[in-house]
Amino acid sequence: MTLPSILTNAPTPRRRDPAWLGRVFAVVTTLAIAWPVLVLAEFKPWLLFSPESLAPTLHFLADFFPPTLEPNFLALVLRETWRTVAIATAGISLALVLAIPLALLATRTLSVSALAGPMTPLPWLVRQAVRWLLMLLRSVPELIWALIFVRVVGLGPTSGVLAIALTYAGMLGKVYAEILESGDAHPSHSLLRNGCGRLQAFFYGLLPQSATELTSYTVYRWECAIRSSAVLGFVGAGGLGQQMDASMKMFNGGEVATLLLVFMVLVWLADLTSGLLRKALA
Repeated sequence: MTLPSILTNAPTPRRRDPAWLGRVFAVVTTLAIAWPVLVLAEFKPWLLFSPESLAPTLHFLADFFPPTLEPNFLALVLRETWRTVAIATAGISLALVLAIPLALLATRTLSVSALAGPMTPLPWLVRQAVRWLLMLLRSVPELIWALIFVRVVGLGPTSGVLAIALTYAGMLGKVYAEILESGDAHPSHSLLRNGCGRLQAFFYGLLPQSATELTSYTVYRWECAIRSSAVLGFVGAGGLGQQMDASMKMFNGGEVATLLLVFMVLVWLADLTSGLLRKALA
């Protein structure tokens, strides 16, 4: 028998995934953790396909077509869309006014007392107090803040702006501080050791290397604020959410479909804006 025929008739070695045991363990562990959680949450997706739920769901979805395109309604949607964007933008602007100084105070890289080692007690306490404040602000959902401010200032966009400002100040401040601390600390430390102030160390040491990430996250939060302002409309904060609440209560699926399409366009424009800003800063 020739050598080529021996090689041809040689048995093919079995191919076995060397990581199969780890993957099986991960799947079993996930099921063991997820199953009790789903049972506790009473997650029953099959109820969506029961005859009692399927018929009204299909009827409700059928009312979405065609979307309402009447000129008077489109003019109303355009006005409420502008109000929704204004609520989100004003809320994010106020959140930035709170978040930026709180983030600078919470950033250890900008601490003068930490240059030679551990932070001294007073700066450490101030930094921890700021971090606790940020945690408090973001731990309360904007919907709860809106319900509180609706009782204080009444119905209207003001309650939505204040609710977004407080919640997003906590979110932005926390993430800003983490982004700044994850950057290279050498430039800012060099500036601080040579007599520069914290703002100079921030603008010339940390900001140039973190500007793209900070901008991207800010635009993302603005996009989230647009969605939040729509949800806040259901509790009387104005905007598209309030109009959608009225349309759903009237069982007008065509109007709801038009409003959902407007939401999709707003999110697409926010994503496009984020991409353009990232390219400009790259």
